[in-house]
Amino acid sequence: MTTSAENAPLNITEIVDNSQVRSFQIGIFVLCGLCLIMDGFDVQAWGYVAPSLFAEWGIASAAGRVASFTLMGVLIGSLLFSMLADKIGRRPVLLGATLYFSLLTLLTARVTSLDQLLVIRFIGGLGLGAIMPNAVALVGEYSPKRSRVMAMLVVSNGFTIGAAVAGFIAAYLIPRFGWRSVFYFGGTVPLVIGLLMFVGLPESLQFLTLRKKSLDKVGRWLKRVEPSVTITPATQFVVNEEKKEGVPIVTLFHEGRAVGTLLLWTMQFMNLINLYFLSTWLPTIARGMGMTTTAALMIGTTFQTGGAVGSVAIGWPIQKYGFFGVLIACFLGASITIGLIGQPALGAVLLFCVVFLAGFGILGGQAGNNALAATYYPTDLRSTGVGAALGIGRIGSILGPTVAEFMRPRYTTQELFLAFAVPALLSAIAVATLRVVMRPAAVPARR
Repeated sequence: MTTSAENAPLNITEIVDNSQVRSFQIGIFVLCGLCLIMDGFDVQAWGYVAPSLFAEWGIASAAGRVASFTLMGVLIGSLLFSMLADKIGRRPVLLGATLYFSLLTLLTARVTSLDQLLVIRFIGGLGLGAIMPNAVALVGEYSPKRSRVMAMLVVSNGFTIGAAVAGFIAAYLIPRFGWRSVFYFGGTVPLVIGLLMFVGLPESLQFLTLRKKSLDKVGRWLKRVEPSVTITPATQFVVNEEKKEGVPIVTLFHEGRAVGTLLLWTMQFMNLINLYFLSTWLPTIARGMGMTTTAALMIGTTFQTGGAVGSVAIGWPIQKYGFFGVLIACFLGASITIGLIGQPALGAVLLFCVVFLAGFGILGGQAGNNALAATYYPTDLRSTGVGAALGIGRIGSILGPTVAEFMRPRYTTQELFLAFAVPALLSAIAVATLRVVMRPAAVPARR
């Protein structure tokens, strides 16, 4: 690319948009991905641990209640810490949240009663809620324009990979060392990741430029993004945005964004109902259907594995054709496969295939939702926009496990899954409506 003349302002947005992906950016993506892997591990490990924990304690299953308490904490954390990150930066919030949820996960391994478990999982969820919106925002802000969507999808897939890994690790650890070992593992690894982040994770260049903060670091990090630029002590930095004042979550509804924001929230709400219903209850329902502990855990892992594949597989179609058609297909497919899971005629092999496809649609669609929100909002609203959508979605994630716990004694397994096919259909309708109202800039250009 052509370098700027000495002392001329350097446009951060244009330089990053037109840069190559170099080792510096790859390092950022890896750190954010590792953070998301352990975020996904911690959030989803509960679904794998629940059957063994309640069997040991000799009490009726309260899996939905514990999951909902965790997700209430995640909801609050998503809203509060996303707004905080748009005020003080992505880096301190990501680093602090990682160390925080690491310590709370270690404490989870020491609980001895249901009340203790509920409290610890709630306050631990506060830190977990800060991870996804800030990691996705930071990855997007260090990605070239031509590969930004794919980068966000691949890195956000770390959450799904972590959820799937939780199943494999739980299947190995629980029979040998008990359920507490899963939380010891899930709390120790993020401590190491947090130290790596402290050393190697930079702040958003766009954020620092808008805030006129640490401009010496902007120059140093920009040089690593694009070595050909000329930077002197007199160099000025600019971005293609202006700093906005006011409460970030309120400004999500300004400048024609109101309807788009509400539809993004609807998509997240409906999809997370299904994601957390299936993540929380699939192993337990499979156990109730007569499967062994290992087979039941593998059902849950198959769901997450389908999501890991889907989150990456939808990247190229989205980059080529745009978000909307791909997400509509994901959610329609999810609606059909969720309804099929409860059908009594399914054999074991077919059941695993259907669960895999359900994970592909739901978790793949979720990664697409997050990337779409991150492309829709400007820098000073990006963490808030993604975090608010996820925060509202967490209301659905709380309802999903709780409603399932209420329905299980009253409805057949077939009726339960047919009922949960409806939110996926509503997600598809919300995407189709969003296609009409969203700004064209939110759709990647065809290549």
